[in-house]
Amino acid sequence: MAERQTLPVLPLRGTVIFPGLTVPIGVGRPGTLHAIEAALKGNREILAVAQRENVDEPTPDQLYTMGVIGRIGQVQRGLGGVQLLLQGESRATVLNYHNGEEYLTADVMALEELPPLDENDAAFAALYKETRERAMELGERRGLPDEVLHQVLDSVTEPGKFADLVAGYVELPVSEKQLLLETLGVEERLRRVLIQVQRQIGMLAAQDEIKSQVQEELGERQREMFLREQLKTIQKELGEDDQSREMVELREKLSKLVLPREARVEVERELGRLERAGRESMEAQVIRTYLEWIAELPWNTRSDDDLDLNHASAVLDEDHYGLEDVKDRVLEFLAVRQLRARQIADEVEKSGECAASKLKAVKDTVAPSVNGSPPDDDRSITDSKEAKARAMARGPILLFVGPPGVGKTSIAKSIARALGRKYIRAALGGIRDEADIRGHRRTYVGAMPGRVIQGMKQAGAKNPVFLLDEVDKLGVSFQGDPASALLEVLDPAQNDTFTDNYLNVPFDLSEVLFVATANFIQNIPGPLLDRMEVVDFAGYTEREKAEIAKKYLIPRQLEESGLSDKSIVFTDDAVAAIVSQYTRESGVRQLERQIGAVARKVARKLAAGEESVRTLDVDDVRSLLGRPKVHPEHAGETNEVGVATGMYYTPAGGDIMFVEAAVRRLFGGPPTNDGASRAEGVGSASLILTGQLGDVMKESGRAALTYAVTNARALKIPEERLGSIEVHVHVPAGAIPKDGPSAGVAMAVAIVSAMTGRPVRSDIAMTGEITLRGRVLPIGGVKEKVLGAHRAGISEIILPRQNEADLDDIPEDVRKALVFHCVSSLDEAFALTLTPAPAAKTPVLETVG
Repeated sequence: MAERQTLPVLPLRGTVIFPGLTVPIGVGRPGTLHAIEAALKGNREILAVAQRENVDEPTPDQLYTMGVIGRIGQVQRGLGGVQLLLQGESRATVLNYHNGEEYLTADVMALEELPPLDENDAAFAALYKETRERAMELGERRGLPDEVLHQVLDSVTEPGKFADLVAGYVELPVSEKQLLLETLGVEERLRRVLIQVQRQIGMLAAQDEIKSQVQEELGERQREMFLREQLKTIQKELGEDDQSREMVELREKLSKLVLPREARVEVERELGRLERAGRESMEAQVIRTYLEWIAELPWNTRSDDDLDLNHASAVLDEDHYGLEDVKDRVLEFLAVRQLRARQIADEVEKSGECAASKLKAVKDTVAPSVNGSPPDDDRSITDSKEAKARAMARGPILLFVGPPGVGKTSIAKSIARALGRKYIRAALGGIRDEADIRGHRRTYVGAMPGRVIQGMKQAGAKNPVFLLDEVDKLGVSFQGDPASALLEVLDPAQNDTFTDNYLNVPFDLSEVLFVATANFIQNIPGPLLDRMEVVDFAGYTEREKAEIAKKYLIPRQLEESGLSDKSIVFTDDAVAAIVSQYTRESGVRQLERQIGAVARKVARKLAAGEESVRTLDVDDVRSLLGRPKVHPEHAGETNEVGVATGMYYTPAGGDIMFVEAAVRRLFGGPPTNDGASRAEGVGSASLILTGQLGDVMKESGRAALTYAVTNARALKIPEERLGSIEVHVHVPAGAIPKDGPSAGVAMAVAIVSAMTGRPVRSDIAMTGEITLRGRVLPIGGVKEKVLGAHRAGISEIILPRQNEADLDDIPEDVRKALVFHCVSSLDEAFALTLTPAPAAKTPVLETVG
């Protein structure tokens, strides 16, 4: 049985202390201070008991009859009283209170808690587990870190002490906590603690839900408006209210623009709406953004054209080697502009205007100044001379078509530099939305102008060089056809009133020099192609590539590799080796990569302190780049039966291909000499085509065989090679698809060679489409095919007679090195390509069946 003892009393206001908890307590009442001093003089034990009422000098009847015997720990004295840590040790019941002279004392007896009947009982274990889990959840909802929760809760494992621990931290009235303190049964105390914890969890959940609903009702917009109103009040107090100043600046900026009538009306209407709308409203933000776009566009700002033909020619030659057709077209454009400027000047002089007006008219013709006269009342341009000058300044629309890497994009930048104009590039590859070209309507959230208007804003001038890159890569989707949206942009008769969906007012694009690029002209819709002037970019010859490498690529790569001051030199043979053995393309991109690879390997050696040659020859290039990566076809060394040399063209350039033909008999002997048997033999010839040929190429093979068998007598085909025969035509490189009608001549020559036994000359290549009557029709890609044949070592070329004019496109050095034969029929081609058959080597057809 517990002993009876007398202890000083520590009255507690608004709290209850539980056994096992250490609580900081501030003491300031005189009686309480005396009780603390008495406890410190003894064994530091004191009875902590809660007050029923919150009074300064409690009497015994105002104190509960059950408290906690606590031991005083650390004590800190100050002017305002004493701060101490009280460690609760055990429950105690008060037998009697005694009023001393300075403080209260009490006769107390420690109480033991009542353990559960069976701690292993499933119901009690579940109760204890649930209390722990709910206590952890309550701590998490209050925002306590997981580490702290686990550290505090896991340190107590006894159910009774755990219940006291949780009860001490749960926010409850004093009466509720006193009830938990007076509950001696562990199971009952756990149950009551669980109920209180669950109530706290529900209350916190309800508070979170209410808080969420309140925040949702208030919303971010109201919060922003509240903050902005506060900011506005502060700015007014500081004299920094800029709303009116912004409106004045925006109106002043718009008033200085020389706008068309429709644009001026729209601007004035939107300015009125902006002034009426609240500054912080969403509509005001949209209107302000729209007006800022209007103010930043170059409605009447032009850059001065540099019409010096000699300067333009020097710039083009400096930036690009070759491309004479393109350079001639640019110089023609400059010449026309120069003559038009002079024509306007003459008209002004005849009209009797003063010298200053003449100078202004000429200047307005070439590039009207942005600082011109202020706009008139309707803000429209009505001066007839300026309108005429603007009409004469319409820029052409050029389409550069050619394989990748030949300089289509870079020469557009050179054109801008030669003209002294701004340069803007818009990449159209992969665009599938019409709004990318024409913009979004302002009714959509986040609407913005299309790429054309964005480019004009970026240029800051009304007459830039505008590059529409990869116009053949435009896509089509459910969002519209962007190629159709370009029709208005690229039509000289319509683009002076181009209307973007976002601006919704006409904008003049007539003075823009549009340049489009494409790899495949057949991918461009017909109506769009009809609006552009096509300039073909053919592939470079090996000599041109070598000159480009020496003049542009090698210096640039040496500088990028840090070798510009190391006196690294490429010999002509080394450059030729890189061009022919390590690249296979029409352009020079891969060539520049290979040169860059050589430069980087040399830089690595020099950086490592190794000795490296400064003059690179063929052997040095091979040791740095490894074995050659390109193995192009070469002309055959001997004349062979059934093997003809054709030519083909790809976007990577031209080359030669070999067409092989073989004939065998299926069954039976040779046909008789009568007409019926000969007709049967002709009709029973079968054809096999291999090499992954397309439909058009297969049709050329069938036409070639039909011509051969129907003209067998004229072609002197022996009787034993007619009748039930099988003709097999194969084009090597079977993994590569092939198609096109231009292989017709080569197929016919190979088939006739196999049927007559006459070898085909290996030094001659041929191209052309054929008909059943033996006519040779024109084909395309003559320049690329001829260049490829020249690289392969061919010395003579057979072309359709109607392609004779295309020989002017071939470089002069290549044209002089080759012999060209222009034919109009297959008989002419046979006479040039087939040699007499050796009598001893006449092939004998194998009979099958």
